[in-house]
Amino acid sequence: MMGQRASRVPAKAGTQSFLPRRWTPAFAGAQIVRFIMLLALSFGALIQPAAAQSILRDAETEALFKDMSRPIIEAAGLRPENVEIVLVGDRTINAFVAGGQIVYIHSGLVTAADNANEVQGVIAHELGHITGGHIIRYNQGASTATGITILSLILGAAAMAAGAGEAGAGIMAAGQQAAMGKFLAYLQSEESSADQAGANYLAGAGVSGKGSLSFFRKLQNQEFRLAIPQEDSYGRTHPLSGQRVQWLEDRYKQDRAWDKPTDAALEARFQRVKAKLIGFVNEPRQTFVAYPETDKSVPARYARAYAYHKNAFPEKAVAEVDSLLAQAPHDPYFLELKGQVLLESGRPAEAVDFLRDAVQRAPDQPLIAGLFGHALIATENPENFGEAKKVLRAAVARDNSNPFAWYQLGIIYDREGDPARAALATAERYNLQGDPRLALASAEMALHGVPEGSADWIRAQDIKMVSEAAIKKDKKR
Repeated sequence: MMGQRASRVPAKAGTQSFLPRRWTPAFAGAQIVRFIMLLALSFGALIQPAAAQSILRDAETEALFKDMSRPIIEAAGLRPENVEIVLVGDRTINAFVAGGQIVYIHSGLVTAADNANEVQGVIAHELGHITGGHIIRYNQGASTATGITILSLILGAAAMAAGAGEAGAGIMAAGQQAAMGKFLAYLQSEESSADQAGANYLAGAGVSGKGSLSFFRKLQNQEFRLAIPQEDSYGRTHPLSGQRVQWLEDRYKQDRAWDKPTDAALEARFQRVKAKLIGFVNEPRQTFVAYPETDKSVPARYARAYAYHKNAFPEKAVAEVDSLLAQAPHDPYFLELKGQVLLESGRPAEAVDFLRDAVQRAPDQPLIAGLFGHALIATENPENFGEAKKVLRAAVARDNSNPFAWYQLGIIYDREGDPARAALATAERYNLQGDPRLALASAEMALHGVPEGSADWIRAQDIKMVSEAAIKKDKKR
């Protein structure tokens, strides 16, 4: 099930110049404090979480990310179970880290990649940012730059007060330019550091650097198309792509894994995931251009099935999935897709058997279990509710970060006449969706009904405290 949920995804923010149009001694005296505050905010924006973005969750995609990144994570000296590769619903070609051991990859990067090895190269680079502690050290670069700028503002204001208005404005402008240059140089050094670390991790994992190199060449070609100058790296957050390509090529060719091909099974899985993602995020007409009816490959049929379903042609979607199941009748992800198409086409009773089979063949995939629980509830057959409760409780026990599964579990509790646990499930959902006020209200409701001191009572207390802290933090902003 290719799906999505709202989540607070930290994103990169830009800076802006707050220099006023016209500087005079009188204007400077009135605006100097405000300008310093705005400048501080401009740097602070670089490290603050952005508004909620869409995270795409899919069992097959997450399983692929785990398998393709595991050897690289281990080579980086990290534990695979502690590192997450998260897919962000954004068509731009980008990847980033924003604290913790989480690598965020935009859907646009996956669809732009030609093969799994290119994505592995990106993951290795982002792991270099994690092991280098670059997010933790981010404030150092910002504070140094801010210090330079504030000093230039003080000197400029003094010059203006002495009657040298143009000189004062020049000092301020030069100070801001120097600060930005120093900050960008700091960012470039960290990007270069991540390049070197990523190359080491690929080598340690026995993964070829050809994909990394080809992806950087894609970025370089994009810069050429956008007419981004290549001869001067001033004003850039990343080193010049040409410089990176040359260094990386020299480095990767020294590795024994240079000519090592990607595992064929892993590559086939990547092409499937890429195709289903294209079918999910693109307009159907774009999908049909990329994967025309004449293309009978597995990825093409997979992509068209999603496109037909998205375009409200369930019979055509089912036909494509049936052709896939004829070739691989026990594939859990094909079974999942057929169940999803039937369920979302208003045929939940027909979907149940396919989703039950998918869960049995992929018992370690709680996202599929969550969809199965939803189908059982959607049948409106009370005889299915007991199984739905069992399935959903197991799903959230394995993955408690799925608000959709918590929502379905809340429905079951409500229909059983257990409003306290329904409220607790709702609190879990709102907590995951970043809505502390609704999470707090639901947690307080749960506390009035669950036994004091029980595991559910303790969990409700935890959500209450976290929500109160988040609300208090919001008020201070």
